Amino acid sequence: MDIVIVYVDDADHAQHVLAPLLARESAAQTRWVLVACAPRMTHRISKWVSHSARENWRTKWADKLFAQIVPLLPGGAAAVSTVIAKGPLAELTEQLQAQSAEPAQVLDARRPKVDTVAPDATAPRPPRSGWTPVRNTLGSLLAGCSALWVLAAE
Repeated sequence: MDIVIVYVDDADHAQHVLAPLLARESAAQTRWVLVACAPRMTHRISKWVSHSARENWRTKWADKLFAQIVPLLPGGAAAVSTVIAKGPLAELTEQLQAQSAEPAQVLDARRPKVDTVAPDATAPRPPRSGWTPVRNTLGSLLAGCSALWVLAAE
């Protein structure tokens, strides 16, 4: 039996990423491990929300996500285990791999954080305009020296 560990944070995006895997003939005999990666909360939120309230929110968020994804998987809920990520994904992956008898396939079906195209590193950069530290420092230094000469001359 194949084991697939899938990291998800958005049901629509995960559906598009999982479509090729679900089309395989062996998809019905696959054991799925869904790992919910909840959105990050700032460290300042602890002023306003208790730790247990954050954990409750994370659990409710994951339950909604799993409710949207589990019906898409062949075999239903019997072939799916769910996990909520609470730490680094590398450590969680190692733990999940250690629990399974055979090596599991890992699939990152999380929505990308940035949807923009990265700039080409080989493309020439436009010239910088505006403030440069050397030019402005030199001007300030010369102005200060001239002020000292004027004071010394008096």
